[in-house]
Parts: sequence; structure tokens; C-alpha cells
Amino acid sequence: MRARAPRKPRPPLRKEKLEELALAYVARFATTRARLAAYLKRKVAERGWEGGGEPPIEAIVEKAARAGYIDDAAYALSKARSLAGRGYGPRRLDQALHAAGVEEQDGAAARDHAGREAAEAALRFARRRRIGPYASAPATPEAREKALAAMVRAGHDFRIAKAILACRPGDQIDPESLELP
Repeated sequence: MRARAPRKPRPPLRKEKLEELALAYVARFATTRARLAAYLKRKVAERGWEGGGEPPIEAIVEKAARAGYIDDAAYALSKARSLAGRGYGPRRLDQALHAAGVEEQDGAAARDHAGREAAEAALRFARRRRIGPYASAPATPEAREKALAAMVRAGHDFRIAKAILACRPGDQIDPESLELP
């Protein structure tokens, strides 16, 4: 077997190449301003910067946002719909938005959506995990405790989780009866 020749080091980045990387990233991934900035900073750290001064990362991010390639509010709402559809609650959404760097005002509509969908999302989670009214047999106290912990970790309110787990298998449950005051 022949040994591979060592890779030639890649040249440091210029403004044009940094813009190309940003465009390729937003074309491939739904992202936020903060994540795009972190990606570009990582690329500059890996390859270095050819130009004088600081790389124009914030300017490139703003340019992408003005062009409509990045919309933090739309990203947040999409994330809220996705998580609620999979049965995750409002607190899980808050964690995801915080991790993505979505600012408070950009995430407001997403948080409203998650609040409106909280009870239905909790029922989706219970159905997927086959707990509460969707269980095949009554749960033991230990199993109920584990299910409660799983629902709380999934971002659901403790009171909603307890109400769902208090149901017997086969009970019909109305999402509106679970709504918090």
C-alpha cells in the first residue's frame, strides 16, 4: 500500500470565498443569523483570514438576511410546528430557540404557537410513547413516574403531564380539558 501524500494546506479565506461559503450554507440548511455567524467564524478559525483587519462576518450575515436567505422568525415558527407535531412542548421549543440563537422578538410567534398547541402536543407525545390513555394496560407507579419524567423532559407542563397520566387506558381525553388557565 502506498502512503497518501499529505494534503496541501488550504489557502486563507478572502471576502469572496467567505460569501460563497455563507451562500452554500444557507442553501443547504435552514438556519439563523447566529448559526450562520458561528459557521463563518469556525471557517475563518480553521483556514485563517487573508484580508487585513477583521473578517466581515456580520456584514455577510446581514446581507443574507436582507436577501431573505435567513429569517429567524420564520425559522422559529417552523421549529415550533415541527416540535409540536412530534409531541414536544413549549419548554423544549425554548431550549431549541435558545440553542439556535433566536432572539426573543423573533421567537414570539413561535412561542405563541407552542402555547396554543401544548395540550395537543402532549397528547401526541403520550400516543407515541403509549402512556396514559394510550397505554395497553394500567401503569405501575414506577412506570407512571418514568412517563411523567419523560413528559417533563419533552417540555410539557407538569400539570398537563399529570392529567394525561391520570387517565386510564382507553379513556377519551379532550385537549381543551388539559388547557392551562
